Amino acid sequence: MKRKKNCVMDGFIKIILVSLAFFLLTISMVGCSTYPKYRAMPNDPDFAPVPSESLIPPPTPSGSIYNAASGLQLYGDKKARRVGDIITIELDEKTVSKKSSATTTKKNSSTSIDNPVISGGAVNISGLSMDAQLSGERDFSGSGQANQSNSLQGYITVTISEILPNGVLRVRGEKWMTLNQGDEYIRISGLVRPEDISLDNMVSSQKLADARISYAGTGTLADSNSSGWLSRFFNSPWFPF
Repeated sequence: MKRKKNCVMDGFIKIILVSLAFFLLTISMVGCSTYPKYRAMPNDPDFAPVPSESLIPPPTPSGSIYNAASGLQLYGDKKARRVGDIITIELDEKTVSKKSSATTTKKNSSTSIDNPVISGGAVNISGLSMDAQLSGERDFSGSGQANQSNSLQGYITVTISEILPNGVLRVRGEKWMTLNQGDEYIRISGLVRPEDISLDNMVSSQKLADARISYAGTGTLADSNSSGWLSRFFNSPWFPF
């Protein structure tokens, strides 16, 4: 009897240990999956200026002194138009979204069955009437509302990284600001038409096609604004309650 009791206790302890191990494995997987996998660093090749080696004009094949790839416009505007030229982008982003919904439903139903009559006499069972009545009522009321707004203003200077066959310019660049407790950075890339560039080589971010704009930070302040892995587990869909 004592041996049987020990076996039961051992089985119960094994179940607890397996459940605890599964729980720890689950929250560790959730913590790893929700933790940012990419940490921004300066000099990212996707946002860095074009290497100087690619800015060297190709040799003139005809032997002429004039080279169309590096020719100067004596009477034209000095707008950025070549790979490596600098353009200042004015960040003027503002988005506001609002959404609200309300739903109300109501349904009432009622059914009655009269006592049947046969040969002028009411039918009953053990003196009980067979009248019946059914009724139901259902009500539902729900509402939801969501508001979101974003704003980003400032300036960032980028370089032309590519000229597409249709003349559209691909630009990219980043700006890093080192603060006391970390860094803040702005990254931007996109496509811009030469016609949208002003005489002082500026263009609004609203005229940037296929824009990718990032404004974030790294360091102590950024880490303090992010929740830990256990908090992310309780806020993730893996948490069953």
